[in-house]
Amino acid sequence: MNSGPVAGLAEIQLPALQPGSSIMPGKINPVIPEAVIQVATQVIGQDLIVTMSGSMGNFQLNVMLPVIAYNLLYAIMLINRAARLLADNAIASLRVNEQRLAAMVERNAILATALTPYIGYDAAARIVKQAMKEGRSTKAVALERTNLSVTELDELLDPQHMT
Repeated sequence: MNSGPVAGLAEIQLPALQPGSSIMPGKINPVIPEAVIQVATQVIGQDLIVTMSGSMGNFQLNVMLPVIAYNLLYAIMLINRAARLLADNAIASLRVNEQRLAAMVERNAILATALTPYIGYDAAARIVKQAMKEGRSTKAVALERTNLSVTELDELLDPQHMT
């Protein structure tokens, strides 16, 4: 979602927490999300330790209980810190690229689904194919190919209304 801003998704922009990339000046590295992925990998390893240690009990006794407790508590602490770091230093200050998202939704073929009760499946499919071929919005093509007014299309193709 943070990829881009030119060729990627560019749906959001994370805060710049370090000076660019070593190979791409000006790029914002997702250092906090990457650190959280590293923590998740560590915790997966600790889960394996807990699982293996739990399987080593004999006759309702398990000499591995200290190993289980240590790794479980350590994993909980890591996840807690990583979640707080992600919330405070990435999510709280990320910016949503509303214009980009609105443009992508406007050009999304799924919008034509809302037209099918009014113009039929085949007509909606033709509109989508033309819109995709010409790189235009569903609404723009539907305005040309149907008898629906701009007001009706605005209402029918409103993503918030659909959800």
